[in-house]
Amino acid sequence: MKSATDTLALLHHKKAGAATQAPTTVQITINAKVNASKIQINLRKIPLLADLTEEEMEKVKEHLRIKRFARRETVIQKGGNSDSLLFLLSGQLQVIDITEDGRAIGLRILSEGDFFGEISIITSSTRSASVIALSEVLVAFLPSATTLYLFSHSLLVANYMLRYMALKIQRDSEFRALLSIPNASKRIYTFLDLIKEKKPGTPGTVENLPTHQDIAIMINTSRETVTRALLALTQQGIIQKELRRLIIRDPEALQKLAQGST
Repeated sequence: MKSATDTLALLHHKKAGAATQAPTTVQITINAKVNASKIQINLRKIPLLADLTEEEMEKVKEHLRIKRFARRETVIQKGGNSDSLLFLLSGQLQVIDITEDGRAIGLRILSEGDFFGEISIITSSTRSASVIALSEVLVAFLPSATTLYLFSHSLLVANYMLRYMALKIQRDSEFRALLSIPNASKRIYTFLDLIKEKKPGTPGTVENLPTHQDIAIMINTSRETVTRALLALTQQGIIQKELRRLIIRDPEALQKLAQGST
């Protein structure tokens, strides 16, 4: 399925007396085959862009382009040209790599507000992994020249990138350790512990829970194994599953299972 054609209309709203960071909104008209729909996106809700000056934001708005992708459509192909930094505006994406024997290995899940493709832009190399849509998604493309301008001219963006890259290295290290666990059930328990949202005073939750097949790809096991493990956790009262949300009722029990012997 081909991506819909997307037209960008830019709206800039500034309150009287506001200094340099008035809300910046992009209005997108999606021209589908049957009818058109309009979506408004506040660019300052994207963490990397939140603190741009008005001059920097104008440069972003001038060059930003939006595309809609259907579920399972490829957004980035491994080995492709690194001509843009990409922002996920809505939906969910999965970063995958293909092994020499043709197996798909999930590297991470991307959620609304995340950006990706920065490494290949910084190193002027081709894309190191593929990205596929887990649902219908809207993705913004910022050309590499504009991206590199922000990286080199905005101290706030540069500082954000340093923190982001440090956290990404830590996250990737944790995930590599997960994949080295020989027991598939323990990989599933550890995966849930890694991706849960941790808020003080509340049980851990996993919003927009990936499908069993997508989890299987992420941790190199079968869909049936994931289904059995989640069912067992539910029966033990450790987790509670809703439509696209998972609540971890007993995080200590989950951690003990993840750290237990095989």
